[in-house]
Amino acid sequence: MEFAQAKKRAEELRVIIERNNRLYYDQDAPELEDFEYDALTRELKEIEAAFPQLVTPTSPTQHVGGTASSKFAKVPHAVKMESLQDAFSLDELREFDARVRDAGVDPEYVVEAKIDGLSVSLEYENGVLVRGSTRGDGVVGEDVTENLATIRDIPKRLKDAPAFLEVRGEVYMPHSAFFRLKEQQELEEKTPFKNPRNAAAGSLRQKDATITASRGLSIFVFNLQQVRGRTFTRHSETLDYIKSLGFPVSPRYNVYHNIEDAIREIQAIGEMRGSLEFDIDGAVIKVNDLAARRMLGSTNKFPRWAIAFKYPPEVKESVVRDIEVSVGRTGVLTPTAVFDPVFLAGTSVSRASLHNGDIIEELDVRIGDTIQVRKAGDIIPEVIGVARHGKDTQPYRMPTHCPSCGAPVVHLQDETALRCVNPECPAQSLRNLIHFASRNAMAIDGLGEAVAAQLIDRELVHSVADLYTLTQDQLLTLDKFKEKSASNLLASIDHSRQNNLDKLVFGLGIRNIGDKAAALLAEHFGSMEALQQAPQEEIASIDGFGDIMAQSVVEFFAKEGTADLLTRLKNAGVNMEWHGEKKGTALAGMTLVVTGTLPHLSRQEAEALIVQNGGKASGSVSKKTSYVLAGEAAGSKLTKAQTLGIPVIDEAAFFAMIGRSAEE
Repeated sequence: MEFAQAKKRAEELRVIIERNNRLYYDQDAPELEDFEYDALTRELKEIEAAFPQLVTPTSPTQHVGGTASSKFAKVPHAVKMESLQDAFSLDELREFDARVRDAGVDPEYVVEAKIDGLSVSLEYENGVLVRGSTRGDGVVGEDVTENLATIRDIPKRLKDAPAFLEVRGEVYMPHSAFFRLKEQQELEEKTPFKNPRNAAAGSLRQKDATITASRGLSIFVFNLQQVRGRTFTRHSETLDYIKSLGFPVSPRYNVYHNIEDAIREIQAIGEMRGSLEFDIDGAVIKVNDLAARRMLGSTNKFPRWAIAFKYPPEVKESVVRDIEVSVGRTGVLTPTAVFDPVFLAGTSVSRASLHNGDIIEELDVRIGDTIQVRKAGDIIPEVIGVARHGKDTQPYRMPTHCPSCGAPVVHLQDETALRCVNPECPAQSLRNLIHFASRNAMAIDGLGEAVAAQLIDRELVHSVADLYTLTQDQLLTLDKFKEKSASNLLASIDHSRQNNLDKLVFGLGIRNIGDKAAALLAEHFGSMEALQQAPQEEIASIDGFGDIMAQSVVEFFAKEGTADLLTRLKNAGVNMEWHGEKKGTALAGMTLVVTGTLPHLSRQEAEALIVQNGGKASGSVSKKTSYVLAGEAAGSKLTKAQTLGIPVIDEAAFFAMIGRSAEE
């Protein structure tokens, strides 16, 4: 490659890599898969190695990719949170070993799984968690103490702790929690997170810690950053120590006395990654001796005493036997490739979503083609391309009519997906019924997907209003239903009549309206009748709403069949009024911020009491804040309040303000 060509390509790569750094680290929404990003970074490194004069201080090869967001207070790291040099072949691991030995070190190595999540620092003073922060750019991170405090695996207090301790860990989302979140996002027609890593990062960096708390995050701690009053000689000793303090530490860490044994362990970890409940994107080799680490030192980006081996993405070929099109709760048509089973990342895979017609056209997937399949993030099967077209195959075209009801399908404005807009579509009826009965909606126990499908298939239920006319004799015709199960389901349906209005509003499945937005609508308008008649401008003016959400609400109530459905529900005795607790006036006109751990109240409970007493609960401190309600480990919000001169109160003073006691 000539110098001019190398310079041009290096500039192109820096733009692409920096853009993906911002998307990955700062917005938790990368456009590139990990292996694609790694390949581009590797290409840039090779160009810079061949042409050292092209290396710039701002090149992404010279710094950690993240930045500290302005949403959170900045935290300077006393111990730099370094990134790791990546290796993509076993020979590169052997070259790493040779460099360590050439520096005069006879190493023993610790090998650990490399958890794919968000790196954080946890600081403790006298055993109490006082601050938690993200890595950011390695030098400055973000203060996310309150959010980290919601993660059950993170100890809030340590027994027999030193005066000061800082550890580094990786926050991750277990697969079970990821799939629950993905299902909920799809039900609410939100764009689901692409993989557990993005989900973990997006969940941890929420302004509302209650959202973080609901996401089921976990952590593995993998390094002792600093400690007072204790000394250690080996990394393995520090892991044993922090494990004794109650931290969940790196799973499967072992010590090896030569590089070949370490490589065998990396291969063993790679073989088991498909069976793990969490994502790993590689394995790490670390020099165990801490004095040797200090001697080896670091570059401006990587430690010289560690290296991360990145497992290659597993890609298999298979033959497409069919393309099935399903209809979702809101009428969206989703094509799915059905292919000969292949074994990927620990499981057998035979289906993968093709998302929409544009993706099919872009990939040119046809029935009979040999396709390339992988698991995105080792989790979600996806078709990445066509290896070769089958003999006499024809381009696939999405259906012009709904495969469930036969009605014509349409492209709504600004939408890529095709949609069936027939309100009587059976497929939508099934999804509507499942959503209506879900926990955050009407919470009808015993009405899961299998039972809902039977009710629709046997034409016992055409819309959710039909639930309230079901009889025991009808339910006894369903598979596996006995008198007790039928009676229990009828009792649960009957009990749902008394649900508050927000549960019904959410259960109706209005596009872009989640459970929290439904609660805001119910509280603001007070009745279903008032909500039905509400103008778009008034809906959009509700705090937390916007034009798109307001338009979705208006369109739903204007849709043919909605008025009749609501009339039937009302006649069946379903509650149509908001019965929220009457607000007091003790905190009228005040804005309060809750921070830290309170003696008796959770943050959610404290904020609920603020609202119940006429105040506004805010997640951030500003000049408009009236009081900061602070508990233990209050963190940056307390500091900001003191800087701005905002009055700080404890829980006892808060109870006195609202005329309540801890016992109450």
